[in-house]
Amino acid sequence: MVKVIASDVRKGNVIEHEGQLYVVLAHETFRPGKGTPTSTLTMRRIVDGVKTQQTYKTTDALEKAFVEEVKHTYLYDAGDEGFVFMNPNSYEQVSVSRDTVGDSAPYLAENMDCALLMHDGVALSISLPPRVALEIVQTEPVVKGQTASSSYKPAMLSNGVRTMVPPHIETGTRVVVSTDDGSYVERAKD
Repeated sequence: MVKVIASDVRKGNVIEHEGQLYVVLAHETFRPGKGTPTSTLTMRRIVDGVKTQQTYKTTDALEKAFVEEVKHTYLYDAGDEGFVFMNPNSYEQVSVSRDTVGDSAPYLAENMDCALLMHDGVALSISLPPRVALEIVQTEPVVKGQTASSSYKPAMLSNGVRTMVPPHIETGTRVVVSTDDGSYVERAKD
């Protein structure tokens, strides 16, 4: 275990809290005008998946568990058993639960390179590429004269996620979106 201060903990880190290992799902720092700055961590207990939220002073020391980031390739969705990934070096297959993958599930594509955070042979969290290219399957038609760069319209992506796109984007266009929040980044170059 390594000691880190609460303000240095990030999403995906594994920390020890009350003798249990937790995966950090979200980290938020609050810096009031007067008083002590605090860090609020939303975490999921690895053993049983129970979520909790803890607030610490930003200078509080926390125990960060040693985890190994291992490159894997996504293979397929195994239904109730989760998602199956393969280590490209050893060809060993790992099944990762739906809770562990969480909001990243819609962005998984066959043969996508991902990083799994492993602790004692168990996948704790997943890191996807920061951006993916997807096709727009449904959006409103272009409205003539609506060319303001600050206006956006709703669109449905090929993975079933809704996002907001600029007015010039039409159905069938491939766009690049962020895997963190599903937001539009740019038109795909391919």
